[in-house]
Amino acid sequence: MSTLYRYCIAISLIFALIPATLQAGNKDRSGQAGAAQLLINPWARSTGWGNAGMSNIRGLESIWSNVGGMAFTQKTDLNFSHTNWLKGSDINLISFGFAQRVSESGVLGLSVMSMNFGEIPITTPEYPDGGLGTFSPSLMNLSLAYAKSFSNSIHAGFVLKIISESISDLSAQGVAIDAGIQYITGAKENIHFGITLKNIGPTMSFSGDGLSIRVFIPGQETQFTLEQRVEAFELPTQLVIGTAYDFIFENEMRFTLAGNFTSNSFTKDQVTVGAEFSLKDYVQLRAGYTYEEGIWDNINTSLRSNMSKGPSAGISVQVPMNKEKGSSFAVDYSFRATDHASGTHSIGAKISF
Repeated sequence: MSTLYRYCIAISLIFALIPATLQAGNKDRSGQAGAAQLLINPWARSTGWGNAGMSNIRGLESIWSNVGGMAFTQKTDLNFSHTNWLKGSDINLISFGFAQRVSESGVLGLSVMSMNFGEIPITTPEYPDGGLGTFSPSLMNLSLAYAKSFSNSIHAGFVLKIISESISDLSAQGVAIDAGIQYITGAKENIHFGITLKNIGPTMSFSGDGLSIRVFIPGQETQFTLEQRVEAFELPTQLVIGTAYDFIFENEMRFTLAGNFTSNSFTKDQVTVGAEFSLKDYVQLRAGYTYEEGIWDNINTSLRSNMSKGPSAGISVQVPMNKEKGSSFAVDYSFRATDHASGTHSIGAKISF
């Protein structure tokens, strides 16, 4: 089977998943999708330049950005990340996972992202000020991924996501699929292209005792249980297309320029540009900017629908543990600027062996 034929097959598989009714960048549909946590990148390394490196990302973090990049895992990757989302809001994200090479060209990966909102007071119409205790919402995404290298230039994969949202008496579960591909070319393999389709799946809906209330029918003394109906909600589908170019210098220095276009089915489209400087892979500095319509307007206007200001920055420090085996330990940090909060901060650790 020729390389071109394999490439065409991989591209066809991705676009076969795009629903015919996909509406991109429709701001009028903002807020109509659920499971918005699927749009949050929880990893510290790739958020340092706003996920601009989707076309050349490597390792476990590829599960969120572009799963095709997971095929570059040498043997085993272990990742952990903690994100303080909109600092001051008491919202925290914990992510961990691993990627394992299982064949000469195939890699399996598993990641878990949990979102915690702290303790929220319980209120009712009779007790609007609380005093009834607290509850804690739980959002969790479990991702199982497989990536394969079809050649030295073509790398693709799929992700199966299991989505769970719950409080004490109400919950919703769902599934979604991601698909991604990376294409590498150039004399030094320094030109990168990528495309990924994310969050394709059936609608979700909530169920549980929280939808039942006890009521009295007028004229009767008997109490009845009334079950409230809920509307199903769709998932926030995304189509992301990206490219990157590596400038290779002497002394193992690299400077990368990258960019993405993100087509959102329920929010505004976005354009992200970023740059990364690497010194022998020991130290990596990143910066990026994400633009969408209205992001430069005042947060109080109707044109602005995102608390993000756009800029992001990050740093990674990597220490080799065994050069012969290629094992290393890295610490990552990223910052994303926001309005009405002290930014979003992520810190992570990665072990490769």
